[in-house]
Amino acid sequence: MELSVYNIKGEDTGKKVTLNDAVFGIEPNEHAIYLDVKQYLANKRQGTHKSKERSEVSGSTRKLIRQKGSGGARRGDINSPVMVGGGRVFGPRPRNYSFKLNKKVKSLARKSALTLKAQESAIFVVEDFTFEAPKTKDFISFVQNLKVADKKSLLVLGNQNKNVYLSARNVPNAKVVTTSELNTYKVLDCASLVLTESSVAAINNF
Repeated sequence: MELSVYNIKGEDTGKKVTLNDAVFGIEPNEHAIYLDVKQYLANKRQGTHKSKERSEVSGSTRKLIRQKGSGGARRGDINSPVMVGGGRVFGPRPRNYSFKLNKKVKSLARKSALTLKAQESAIFVVEDFTFEAPKTKDFISFVQNLKVADKKSLLVLGNQNKNVYLSARNVPNAKVVTTSELNTYKVLDCASLVLTESSVAAINNF
């Protein structure tokens, strides 16, 4: 697949780049995408949730009523789970939600996500660029020129560029990452995928 290369003014430079069919033209594997997104979201969970059980609730340990003869259910102290204000039965405890996923599955999922974006014609290629200083209005002009300002966009750079990153930081619905930070979730989470020429060369070797 060939795409035209644009400059930061949104003008066609006349250059073309070729997207590797082994990355952007495979048969998408939806189950691999599901597993990779599930792992990404699971790894972001803190897992610090905790509720108090009956041994951790503050209260007297005196037995409230006798074991038999009251006509009601047997109960122990005021911390019993059957009492209002008592402990919780089988409540959440701190745990680690992360799980292992094979590298080949993650690679397949990422390629599948990139293929879906290519099929949707949601990929744009721009020349490598930088800003002289961090300016939000410069980045806003950039996305407006590419006509992706009204969509959730992801700009992929070949290398770290602090000025571009800082310029996009306060722009709603816009994110900037490098090729090493690109993953399945971030590709799927945007409506428009904007690649620089240097990032295309790196992604073609995924």
